[in-house]
Amino acid sequence: MTRPDWQPDELALRRRRSRRTALVVAAVAVAVYVGFILSGVLAH
Repeated sequence: MTRPDWQPDELALRRRRSRRTALVVAAVAVAVYVGFILSGVLAH
């Protein structure tokens, strides 16, 4: 599934970057989720 012309260090770099991107997206999703909960709790 990997391209044969990718070097191992390049593949590791891509994996690190994709993992960091996934963590950032997850953090934003959690922040939005918590924001909606807090807005519902604080509105009443």
